[in-house]
Amino acid sequence: MLTKRIIPCLDVDAGRVVKGVSFIDIRDAGDPAALASFYDKEGADELVFLDITASSDDRNIMINVVKQVSEQVFIPLTVGGGMRSVADVKRMLDAGADKVSLNTAAVLNPELVVESSEHFGSQAIVVAIDAKRVTVEDASTAPKSSDQSLGLDESSRWQVYIHGGRTPMGIDAVKWAIRVAELGAGELLVTSMDTDGHLTGYDLDILKAISEGVTIPVIASGGAGEPEHLRQAVETGKVDAVLAASIFHFGTYSVKDVKDYMASHGLPMRPTD
Repeated sequence: MLTKRIIPCLDVDAGRVVKGVSFIDIRDAGDPAALASFYDKEGADELVFLDITASSDDRNIMINVVKQVSEQVFIPLTVGGGMRSVADVKRMLDAGADKVSLNTAAVLNPELVVESSEHFGSQAIVVAIDAKRVTVEDASTAPKSSDQSLGLDESSRWQVYIHGGRTPMGIDAVKWAIRVAELGAGELLVTSMDTDGHLTGYDLDILKAISEGVTIPVIASGGAGEPEHLRQAVETGKVDAVLAASIFHFGTYSVKDVKDYMASHGLPMRPTD
């Protein structure tokens, strides 16, 4: 069995890390390079930076952030947010990112997944999927997908959302995951909007459904509150990696705490020492 990866996630706005980061032993908790270095030393297997900058005029700031981080940190770095073209992907990879994450752009233009994976290799392309459980009301009011083969039907359990979770698309999340894997994505980052931020655990059902539907690695996101939740995502959700934010940012648990816990339950982990 391959080692399971632990991946801290950091939101970056105009070059600064935001969203509840409170470290005691870091002088500037808003500096992406400082935090990346901190997590690298803690034993994180990879890092995800999500660029939530509102203005496209500030995208160059993120390029500079990635350059700084990649010079100091030697674990894989995935960057997501705001990339809409192959040229955008190239700029981020040239700056030092190892992978890019496509979400809204992939839904609106699936060909971007094809073109990006052909240009840079599927190993560099992560497709992020934000999904929410389908309610009875959703089934009747959801927009109709332009691709009927991806649309919601009576068996659909989760719907894809874009624009940071604001826009429902009438697309079945499991069908979409299978489609983007076929288009050339090398990895999937699956976030349950129902569990995200609640610290009560991941949505194991969607993780298992997607993991069993594709042959590429799946990263769990949304809901981790304690090490047991990450273990459940791997064992029950069948994922290859777990992404977490709050439990690390608030200092509740260290990466080593989580890895030690996972290893004690027989899961293969890369040592932190």
